[in-house]
Amino acid sequence: MPLLQDILILLGFSVVIVFVLQRLKLPSIIGFLLTGVIIGPYGLSLIKAVEQVEILSEVGVILLLFVIGMELSIKQLASIRKTVFIGGFLQVGLTVLVAALVYNFLGNSWSESVFVGFLFSLSSTAIVLKTLQDRQEISTPQARNALAILIFQDIIVVPMMLVTPMMAGVSSNILMDILMLLVKSAIVVVLTYIMARYIVPKLMHAVAKTNSKELFLLVTITLCFAIAFLTAEIGLSLALGAFIAGLIISESEYSHQATSIILPFRELFTSFFFVSVGMLLDLNFFLKNVPIIMLLVLVVLILKSTVSAIAVALLKYPTKTAILTGLSLFQVGEFAFILSKIGIEYNLLTPQTNQYFLSVSIVSMILTPFIIIFSENIADKILGVKKKLGLKREVNPNDFGEATETELENHLVIIGYGINGSNLAKAATASNIPFIVIEMNAEVVKREKEKGLPIIFGDAREYHILETVNISRARAAVIAISEIAATRSIIKNIRSHSDSLYLVVRTRYVKETTELLALGADEVIPEEFETSIQIFEHVLHNFLVPEGDIIQLIQKVRSDNYQLFKGDFKRPKTIKPSELADFNITCLLMRSDSNKFLGKPLRDLNLRAEYGINILGIKRRDEMLQSVQPNEILKQGDKLYIMGNQGDVEQFYQMIK
Repeated sequence: MPLLQDILILLGFSVVIVFVLQRLKLPSIIGFLLTGVIIGPYGLSLIKAVEQVEILSEVGVILLLFVIGMELSIKQLASIRKTVFIGGFLQVGLTVLVAALVYNFLGNSWSESVFVGFLFSLSSTAIVLKTLQDRQEISTPQARNALAILIFQDIIVVPMMLVTPMMAGVSSNILMDILMLLVKSAIVVVLTYIMARYIVPKLMHAVAKTNSKELFLLVTITLCFAIAFLTAEIGLSLALGAFIAGLIISESEYSHQATSIILPFRELFTSFFFVSVGMLLDLNFFLKNVPIIMLLVLVVLILKSTVSAIAVALLKYPTKTAILTGLSLFQVGEFAFILSKIGIEYNLLTPQTNQYFLSVSIVSMILTPFIIIFSENIADKILGVKKKLGLKREVNPNDFGEATETELENHLVIIGYGINGSNLAKAATASNIPFIVIEMNAEVVKREKEKGLPIIFGDAREYHILETVNISRARAAVIAISEIAATRSIIKNIRSHSDSLYLVVRTRYVKETTELLALGADEVIPEEFETSIQIFEHVLHNFLVPEGDIIQLIQKVRSDNYQLFKGDFKRPKTIKPSELADFNITCLLMRSDSNKFLGKPLRDLNLRAEYGINILGIKRRDEMLQSVQPNEILKQGDKLYIMGNQGDVEQFYQMIK
């Protein structure tokens, strides 16, 4: 099968090239683009089914925009509508104007000049958003501005396609087409709102209740492609439809889980997209015209970055945010390739000009990850400001007002909302500890979310779910589920994000504790023996055993992995002769740093006369002082082995704890 062979070649070259670039700490996008250049028709010509690969690449763009839509919400999108429409219009309009003036000055007609302006006004949604996501910067102000402008570009590309025949002098009823497009767009907006508010949340809830991952995946994918197909049928782009589909699902509490199961497919198919873009580059033409092409890339970089920055600055964003936004949008995007084909069809673009355009576009795409990586330094140099360590990101009043999961910091993550998880959440609420819950029961998530509990539907074994709750910046996490296999996977997943996070794990049986501790848990609490601890704690209280002794015994039991409750535990010998029944030997810890016994020699304390106790030994750090001298001074942290009756020991303990 030619297609299967081509996919094998594509993936094989990608693996090798991306692996090498990863060792050099370079973005994987560069590897995919270079793969396309090498194996494409202008390189080694290893790919035969070029059209089929391009179809797969379209799937990648669809899934990319779908995931972006799910990570937003209609409310958030509405909050950046000003940037979408005003910022987007200014960026596209100013770029078209400047590019058209320059191209016309070079002796070309106005129709050709405006069309070239169309091409250079469009940026790469796929590359920009993929790079920002990989760098975990998608929630920054510059990323939100870039996304808003990219959304406008995806919308405006359709009218550009409709206007192109008219600019070429081909007779067509363009006004009627535009009017119908507006009507259809209005219908799409209304349907999007209805589906997001009333239909899809109920559908996803019903599917989630089945606990079938396969069905959940099928429904998610079907919604994505169905809505993308419908928008394409009415004249809008597939990518825009996929973005709308993502927005619709984002309004349900199941968007995080949907994102986590889509991500592997998105990564695969977007790699096809970047490879297909690389295959467009004519190496012979590029090598013959390298100086001109690189000069044009520099002009495009300066022109588009400046125009985009001006558009954002006019919306009263901070100067640095405007510059960072401009730098992220300097490249020429994938929709420009589709538009260029129409331009060639209507003779608005010559084959030679198209090759210059393709070369500039692909080079700008290759440079995009590097420009975004160094954008902070570039912006600081432009502003003449030296970057200081610990300098906080600029906060802008136009940013989103509501907090998101990714803004959580120094918080508690509760995995599982059964009895233990819910009780822990109540305790955290009472103690004003910020927390978020991950739960797989759809009914529980729906019920608790309505109560205002910070809870998301998702499987903590999925990498993206833990990213969503910002696990790398959490202070502690508690795994409160009963399934041991899932618990093992979650521990590994959490430790892949953070080695320092304090991790408590609940399990049913004590035999599982050793393995879970080895996997990375800091504390493992088995239910079968914790119940026993509560029972004997109450019994010892009834027998008037000192509180300190009970606490020590509980700590000893837990630290010894519950050996007391196992058959192999040997009871230590206790010095308690029958004739001295009212006396016992007890170990007390000098916890306090400010009691009246610290810093004084024993001879001055008169412990036997005043408190009825004798100090038999002192353990200080790892050293046992068995022969205690009168001049010995008590220190904080000392373990005192004392003898006395129960009442005197208890009284003394209350003074030193």
